[in-house]
Amino acid sequence: MYNQTENSYYDVHFAPFKSGGPGDVEMLGAGLTGDDLAMVPEHWLSYPAPPASAHTALALLYIFFTAAALVGNGLVIFIFSTTKSLRTSSNLLILQLAILDFIMMAKAPLFIYNSANRGFATGTLGCQVFALMGAYSGIGAGMTNACIAYDRHSTITRPLDGRLSRGKVLLMIAFIWIYSTPWALLPLFKIWGRYVPEGYLTSCSFDYLTNTFDTKLFVACIFACSYVFPMSLIIYFYSGIVKQVFAHEAALREQAKKMNVESLRANQNASAESAEIRIAKAALTVCFLFVASWTPYGVMALIGAFGNQQLLTPGVTMIPAVACKAVACIDPWVYAISHPKYRQELQKRMPWLQIQEPDDTASTATSNTVSNAPAAATA
Repeated sequence: MYNQTENSYYDVHFAPFKSGGPGDVEMLGAGLTGDDLAMVPEHWLSYPAPPASAHTALALLYIFFTAAALVGNGLVIFIFSTTKSLRTSSNLLILQLAILDFIMMAKAPLFIYNSANRGFATGTLGCQVFALMGAYSGIGAGMTNACIAYDRHSTITRPLDGRLSRGKVLLMIAFIWIYSTPWALLPLFKIWGRYVPEGYLTSCSFDYLTNTFDTKLFVACIFACSYVFPMSLIIYFYSGIVKQVFAHEAALREQAKKMNVESLRANQNASAESAEIRIAKAALTVCFLFVASWTPYGVMALIGAFGNQQLLTPGVTMIPAVACKAVACIDPWVYAISHPKYRQELQKRMPWLQIQEPDDTASTATSNTVSNAPAAATA
């Protein structure tokens, strides 16, 4: 638990970090008092306030991210939840990821409001809400990506019996929310860790700067559980998919040699890919985006807890925060590009998007007709 001290203590202790007169440089946190000031780690109060242009640029960037994420994830949620052919067990995980990405950017208006007011305008309550939504969506997205990787691995390596049942997927989704809950609620109630403003004091996250044993242990544990664990699963399952694909190709080449043909794929369209492989590629791209976007934030938290905190200037720490938000608006467009059935449904409902996706049923019927023609002729 974090002990609350008298407001006068903070006023005296942080006085050197406040702007004194008209000629002084305005410092971060200037004008904050009481609980709002107590929430800000001392580290940030030693830096000058950023220029108004920096706040404006970030606000405009977040407006763009928010529009792209809410529209993109909103479309994914709408299409996947209202199309019967897309309500498969595997696609429930995609729907779950879209919901978490939607939550990630639904809190962006708090950041935009803070940026418009050039500081900690939403106060303690806004900070807690912002960080809580970020904890659930960030940790949940990591575990959901791991589950998607497991689903792709199971489906591709065991095509006959590897598909997940609806009940198993629903259990996985429930587990994701249960798994995320302690890491989201413990800092909220200050049982272990706490939520604090960071960077320009316009966004909030868990405290990784307070120099106490409890803070360091919390950072180490949440880093291992919310980053290392899901990333290890992602790497393991996708490496298994790669091995399976290479083994399959090697077997095809060996069989072709025995049959004295150049390739067993000679009569197939070389550019065609199975729907499973395309979906696996989309899932791999999304998982890569998760790793690429959250790695800087994880490294920053470790530096704050165990390294040289002077490396973490307000401007530097806003970069990982922006990267985390960027992935939430990129994910749905990856599926729009790579998920064949999703593209087909978009093509039906929104023909003005000019999406040229061949119909699986038509192409399958054509393929079967062509492959059966030689047999019919010989008969």
